[in-house]
Amino acid sequence: MQKKNMMAKPLVVTVLAIVCNMLWGSAIPFINLGYRYFNIPSGETATQILFAGVRFFLAGLMTILFTSLLGRKLVRPRRKNAHMVVKLSMLQTVMQYVFFYIGVAHTVGVKSAIIQGLNAFVAILIACYFFRSERMNALKWIGGALGVSGIVVVNLGGDLGGGMRLTGEGFLLISMIAGACSAGAIKYFAQKEDPVALSGWQFMFGGLIMAAAGFCLGGRLNPSGWGAPAVLVYLAGLSAVAYTVWSVLLKYNPVSRIAPFMFLQPIFGVLLSLIFSPGTQVPFVRYGCALVLVCASIIVIGKGQKA
Repeated sequence: MQKKNMMAKPLVVTVLAIVCNMLWGSAIPFINLGYRYFNIPSGETATQILFAGVRFFLAGLMTILFTSLLGRKLVRPRRKNAHMVVKLSMLQTVMQYVFFYIGVAHTVGVKSAIIQGLNAFVAILIACYFFRSERMNALKWIGGALGVSGIVVVNLGGDLGGGMRLTGEGFLLISMIAGACSAGAIKYFAQKEDPVALSGWQFMFGGLIMAAAGFCLGGRLNPSGWGAPAVLVYLAGLSAVAYTVWSVLLKYNPVSRIAPFMFLQPIFGVLLSLIFSPGTQVPFVRYGCALVLVCASIIVIGKGQKA
């Protein structure tokens, strides 16, 4: 009961949710670094999927090993709940990221960022209308609109391109829906199984499938220098920490209480990318407005949750 109370406290939820999305936001520049250190061209989708598969497999392995050593016993879901691992890995790892990597390669950067930004709002809609774990109301609609507006403001001035392709924007939408559904699935499954065990094993299973698929499609990793393993370990580590903590938060809180923090992820991603690009002019006013909109979204949706 103490653990449940702790993970449901507003300050704890706020701090941990922000840390998770900061880690996810840092993935964007580090993935680009990984492509450089592993000599992966932008158009090599098979190699990108192989790279992602290895990353997620390591993330799952880290989660399982660390938690098992801490508890002095192997962490694993009960046999009757093995299907949860398979379903989560298909949604959260395989579908979300295979479609994501292919979609990003065929979509203008600004459009892909905006579509990703819809993830938080769609997660709330799915929790309310599909899983029916909570109720939708006007405040949640308004908060969702504010959050999406913040993502649009961050990407103002970029090239939106023309048209829509199935392998581009279409695949990104599929990826976004899969990610949003995984939030509801974690919330549901975590009531019956340890969310840490689910997170670790679904990463290993999904990562193995992605790595095998990427390799069979011709993908190959060619690491160069000490930076290659360092970047891969960091990416695996951030996934292990962020998704495990996020899963625990979902277990003890409604989806609409923590999902709005996902609007922060693209903002962190842009800001951290700028940090890794010295000399780039930072539009502080635009990012400040976007941050205000996202914070307002989190507050309004939070009030909607209490209503």
